[in-house]
Order: sequence, then structure tokens, then C-alpha cells
Amino acid sequence: MDRGGVPRPAGPGERADDAVWPRAPHPDASEAPPRLHLPTDLPGTDSNGSPLPAPAQQAQPQPAALPQPQAPAQASAQGQPQAQAAAQGQPQPQGQAQPQAHAQARAAVQPQPQPHPEPRTQPTAQAQAAGGPQPQPAAQPPRQPQPPAPAQAAVQGQPQQPQGHAQPQPASGVRLDRPAEPDEYPLQAPDPRVPADADDAAAGEGTAVCVACRAGRVDSDGYCENCGHAQPRERDHMEQESGPIAAVSDRGLRHHRNEDAFALGRTALPDGSPALAAVVCDGVSSATRPDEASLAASRAASESLLAALPRGTHPQQAMHDAIVAAAQAVDAIAGEPAPEGRHSVHQNAPACTFVGAVVTPGLLVVGWVGDSRAYWVPVDRGAPAARLTEDDSWAAQMVSAGLMSEAEAYADERAHAITGWLGADAYELEPHTASFKPDRPGVVVVCTDGLWNYAETAREMADAVPLDAAVRPLHSARVLVGHALDGGGHDNVTVAVLPFPAAPQGAGSA
Repeated sequence: MDRGGVPRPAGPGERADDAVWPRAPHPDASEAPPRLHLPTDLPGTDSNGSPLPAPAQQAQPQPAALPQPQAPAQASAQGQPQAQAAAQGQPQPQGQAQPQAHAQARAAVQPQPQPHPEPRTQPTAQAQAAGGPQPQPAAQPPRQPQPPAPAQAAVQGQPQQPQGHAQPQPASGVRLDRPAEPDEYPLQAPDPRVPADADDAAAGEGTAVCVACRAGRVDSDGYCENCGHAQPRERDHMEQESGPIAAVSDRGLRHHRNEDAFALGRTALPDGSPALAAVVCDGVSSATRPDEASLAASRAASESLLAALPRGTHPQQAMHDAIVAAAQAVDAIAGEPAPEGRHSVHQNAPACTFVGAVVTPGLLVVGWVGDSRAYWVPVDRGAPAARLTEDDSWAAQMVSAGLMSEAEAYADERAHAITGWLGADAYELEPHTASFKPDRPGVVVVCTDGLWNYAETAREMADAVPLDAAVRPLHSARVLVGHALDGGGHDNVTVAVLPFPAAPQGAGSA
């Protein structure tokens, strides 16, 4: 008979009205009422009202005495005294059976599986009454105490085990439906267990290390394989100092790459006097591969100057020849296939501007094509500064023709449209050269429009140049680049600083 559907008969000394009726399940329960599992060692009566005999092996320790998995949180909280009494083999008061039945009935609101048969290690009342052989608990290994099942199991739909059942449970905290997790996870930051010189070892093997996380390798596209950080390119910021001359180039704050380039050199004239040379080129952004054009032009011009000056070629003629050599180098790029990944929708020829300066003990020579400039700034700031070049631009042509004032021309949106450049598609190459003989010491500032846009007039440029520029050229170049970046850094910035007259540093080139 289903003991969950009929009242328990009254025991000895009880009235029939005292029979305990199980509480019906909640009306919202979708499953059949659970069976109530009362302890089997309680005194009771058979169907005739006669007392049942006591268990024959009641004094023997039963496996049920070990802690068992608990029911859901609500049932275990209310049924704990009964479980302890049953484990100790003590009879329970009859009045406590009803609260336990109520707690289990409330637990039926949650999805529950049908109760399993009674464990074979616990003898049933019928077997005890018949006097049959009792199963020995030693036939099965003793069960280890199990912690209470988590309350979240009912929410996640996991089956709950009724109190007193012997179904094995997994170890505490183990989810069988989850894949095995690794002992360690990949680190997104540098591993402190790795020696600090690991980066140097990786660099020695030719593997670039990310400048951001210092843990990942840099792929061929210039991005870290670990954190995805874009790595700075070699030309994003460049500095060079060669004796008394120095140059600095920076990508700026708005451009994704640096399309400027520079070249510095020192040599000696046939009489042994020193000669300093600096070349600065600005790639035309609207052209194809402008960064390659500026680099090729600056290198070709510097090599031409350092080869011609020791042979006794006049510095102004050497400058003219250097501009022609730079133009030929840029033209050659147009005939070369573009490297992989450098294809552009613009198929016009690579192009750049040019400005250079040669300083000797008594002569200053400049040459240019485009809108890159050279300035003269005396050491004595009481003397006037001067701009040494004239732009190949729309604004300069308007001013030269007398059609507009300088302020009006450079305020026009067409002001910086260049009319001269180095490149295969240039209308006609017209190298501009000029020579000067300053009567006092000073410095020559050779720069792209990324700088002079923030110090356009000679007076403004002189105010931006440090007073010790003649003896600290690298520091001065850094200050001038910082001046442009502080002003907005809308373009690439490149500047070279040469002292005049040339300091006697000895022969040789760099």
C-alpha cells in the first residue's frame, strides 16, 4: 500500500482520532505526491492493531547511522531532529512526524524524481516480522559522509535525493556536466614568474616583444598577438645627432604614419675646412607611397652632397646636383612594383618636397622644391631673423604676382596647394638654390610645414628656438618638435638644426 495516501494506524495507547494524516501537496504541484519515508525503527501496529516486533538487530550499528545527504534547504531545516533520532536508533515522538511530512510535502513543489526503493542495507518491517535472514551491511563498503546538497540544485533542475537513501553522490563542488578546466589560464599580463631578461632573450632571437603588455609577440602587421596593441613604427619618432648638427622627426598627433624623412652628414672641403649638410623631405600625402618617396629623396641628396663637396664642387652647385639626384630617386620608385599590402586607389606617382642646407666656415647654402622651409636665427636675438626660402605654393604665387597680400593669401583654403615637388608627374623640375654669408653666428633651422605652420614668420620661429641652440642642437630640435605638438600636431613634424659657422670637428662623414 502507498503509505503516502492512507493515514497511519493509531499505535498502542492512542485513539483512532489521533491518526496522523499526511498533508496534501500544494495545489500548484505538477507531479504526483511524494511518498513519505518514515523511519522503520519506530514502534507501530499491524493491520489488526497488534504491536509489531522490535527489530532483531537493532543494537547492531547500521550504515544509516552515517551522515546522509540532506533534502532541499527547507526540508533539512525542519527535519533535522528526526534524522538524528533515527540515526541513533531512538524512537521519535509521534507528534514530530507531521512537521516532517509537511516539510517534505512543501518540497514537492520543486521538480522531484520518484523516490527510489528502500536501500537494501536497511531491513524492512515485513522482513523483520517474518524472521527471515537480514541483509548484512558489510556486503557493501561503508558510505562516506557527504555534505548537504547545495540549495541551487533545485533551481538548476538537478534531482534531489530524499533523506536516508543510499544513491552515491559526486564529490563536493564537482559538476559532472562541466568539462575539465585547466590548472592554469593564459596570462594577459606579463607573468611574474618569467625572468625579467626574457624580453632581451626574445629580442636576441629576432622576435619583437610588445611594448604594451611585454608578453606577446608582434606579428608582421605590427600588432601584438597577445593584447592586440599596435606597435610604434620605426619612423614614428626618429632622432639623430651628428657632431654639431641634429634632427628630430615625429609622426604628429593626427597622421597614422610618418611621411617625413631627413638625412644628416659631415665632411670636409678640399682645404680641410668642415662642411655640414642636412636634408629634410616631406612626402605628399595625396600621392602614392609618400613615405618611400621622402626617404629615397633624402638619402640620395645626402649621398650626392657628401660625395661632391670633398671633390671641390661649389656648395651651391653641389646643392643643385643633390636636388636632381633626389628627383631621379623618386622617379625610380614610380617604376617599381608596390610592396605587398601597399596598393592604393591613388595610382599617381610618389612625390615629396625637398629642403636642404650646407654650412661651411664662411658660406651658407640652401636649396628647395615645394613648401618646406629654411630659417636663419642669429645667436644675438637683437638681430633680425630671416626666412631663406620661398614656397612653391599657390599662396606664394598670389603674393609674388601682387594679386593678394600675404595675410590674405595664406588665409585662403588653397594656400598650401604646392606648385612644385619631386616626382615623376611633376610638370617641370626647377631646383631653387641660394647662398648667404651671415656676419654673425647663428643657427639654420630646416623644417617641414608641420613645424612652420605653428611658427610661420621669422620672428615667431626665432622665439621658438632655444637660446642655446648653437651648442645644444638635439635639445633644440626636440623643443621645436614639442612646440608643434603642443600647437596641435596636425601634420608630421621634422626639423634639423645646424650651427653657423661650421664648428671645426675634423674631416669624415657620418
